[in-house]
Amino acid sequence: MPELASQFAAANDTKESVWDYPRPPRAEPVSKRLRVLLGGTVIADTTRGYRVLETSHPPTYYIPPEDIRMDFLLPATRKSFCEWKGSAAYFDIRASGQRVGEAAWCYPNPSAGFEAIKGFVAFYPSRVTCFVDDEQVQPQSGDFYGGWITSNIAGPFKGGPGTWGW
Repeated sequence: MPELASQFAAANDTKESVWDYPRPPRAEPVSKRLRVLLGGTVIADTTRGYRVLETSHPPTYYIPPEDIRMDFLLPATRKSFCEWKGSAAYFDIRASGQRVGEAAWCYPNPSAGFEAIKGFVAFYPSRVTCFVDDEQVQPQSGDFYGGWITSNIAGPFKGGPGTWGW
């Protein structure tokens, strides 16, 4: 939707526009500090993450399992398929006396082009507290996608009511 992008371009000159992100999406390394917490318990903390960029979506961040307290992640029964990344497996998270269902996912055997995120875990910021550096992330609307919205990202974003047809 180029017309949507032009509506926001002037006001967002210093921000990354999600309308400039590629389609098909791409994975790129990110050295910013990524943290995930549940009830004050640190679930993940890394500077070795990846982000997947796709037109109209805030970035989705993936964290290497070595930087995650994997003992807090429990396999969930849900599975899904992404036309770009392949088959995903989901996790519940149990920490701080809470259990949050299907709060994270990974691609155990991603499709070509996404090998770099094999086994890396993404988290829904609507279900856990996520940070990029010291900024708390805002969740992408709709809870279908797991985008992380920060102050340097400009929309409009796909995912909210009325955006499925974009």
